[in-house]
Amino acid sequence: MLREVISYDWLTGFLILGLVAITVSKMVYTSRFFDFLGLIGNSKYLKIYSRDQKFIDSFDSLLFINLTLTIATFSFLAYNSIVAPLEFNLALFLKLVFAIAAIVLIKVLIERLIGSLFDIDEVVDAYLFQKTSFKNFTGFILLPINALLLFSVSLNSVVVFSVIGLIVIINLIGFISSFKTYQKLLLNNLFYFILYLCALEIGPYVILYKVFIEYNA
Repeated sequence: MLREVISYDWLTGFLILGLVAITVSKMVYTSRFFDFLGLIGNSKYLKIYSRDQKFIDSFDSLLFINLTLTIATFSFLAYNSIVAPLEFNLALFLKLVFAIAAIVLIKVLIERLIGSLFDIDEVVDAYLFQKTSFKNFTGFILLPINALLLFSVSLNSVVVFSVIGLIVIINLIGFISSFKTYQKLLLNNLFYFILYLCALEIGPYVILYKVFIEYNA
């Protein structure tokens, strides 16, 4: 069902900015980009590029720009649709983008620190590369979805939760892929693995949920 097109000039601009970031990544890293497109169901990308990863990777950085913008855009649209109508505010939106970027980067830095403390840098770096790749793939998928939500598809709770479900599935595939890669190591250190899941994978989302509930109370 089509809906009346609502003018979201700034959101359209951020949509284009995300598209520009993806286009630049394709132009500069053409071969890697096409390998990246086959990330789901194919381990070729992870096997090839995990060896040459750097602390600051230009390709991942470009996709990360798109990731933060697309997640912020979808969050705004979802909130506006199923929680309460919200007039677009550029300053508030930029704070949301910054908060998303900060949470992801701080989490990565903490995980790298843990890797250094327990002298498992190589394993942690490979795991973070896999996780980052699937997060960036999420942003890549969200870009056309946001375009549809902005200009054609009627946004409601069913659509919102369907998109959230898709995001969860993509990242769950990444988690399962990582678990299979390091299954023996993780099972031998099951207590620390469960502690990690609770502290760094589940904990932050529980905190964000509580903040969201209190904000709307």
